[in-house]
Amino acid sequence: MDIFFGLMIPFLGTAAGASCVLFMRNALNPLVEKVLLGFASGVMVAASVWSLLIPAIDMSEGYGKLAFIPAAVGFAAGIAFLYGLDKLIPHLHLGGDKPEGPKSGLTKTAMLALAVTLHNIPEGMAVGVVFAGVVSGNHEITMAAACALAVGIAIQNFPEGAIISMPMKSNGIGKRKAFIYGILSGVVEPIGAFITILITGAIEKALPFLLALAAGAMLFVVVEELIPEASRDGDSDGATIGFAVGFLIMMILDITLG
Repeated sequence: MDIFFGLMIPFLGTAAGASCVLFMRNALNPLVEKVLLGFASGVMVAASVWSLLIPAIDMSEGYGKLAFIPAAVGFAAGIAFLYGLDKLIPHLHLGGDKPEGPKSGLTKTAMLALAVTLHNIPEGMAVGVVFAGVVSGNHEITMAAACALAVGIAIQNFPEGAIISMPMKSNGIGKRKAFIYGILSGVVEPIGAFITILITGAIEKALPFLLALAAGAMLFVVVEELIPEASRDGDSDGATIGFAVGFLIMMILDITLG
């Protein structure tokens, strides 16, 4: 039961953010949007390092000087995995006017939702693989550390939920429909987390590899999507400050609770 609630924490963050569309009249201020995107980037980078890559390397101490191999291979696989999804799934980034991926007849709203869904996949993987480590009894990962990661991702999911639902309202989508789209974009996280736990349970020895894979996938999203969106129009000060705050909060959470 504790594991179930842990997997649901990030989804609740997305749902809470998406609910902003129900009571906020205007679209997000561009500066606020940049700060929130930078904040989300900072949380994801810190989580990738402290919650995923460092534990992956620590678990591979038996390899001696080659302890970096599972983490390095997993990291590269995570980048390749998200790169493949990026090319296979039609989507439209926030503020963009040119869809990515294969051509489709999907609406702009649907492709915006798919873009957020796409980058929620690695977040679900990250939470799932960390909780899988708890379930397996791995001494490198504690329940407190897993919950710290879940809470950190939930915090950064709040602005993401608002960022997906608010522009939909501005594009003529009704408040309730925009709210539902925002929620649906976050459903992939607990589903992805649960699938990751099942996979990790079947191949427990691959835990370091899977931790690093989730880190690579998350950092792909940060570099390919979040940072460019936060820095568009040449003004990146707000995004940089948001990044620093998000990084510090996630780092502190992981160190104090890990």
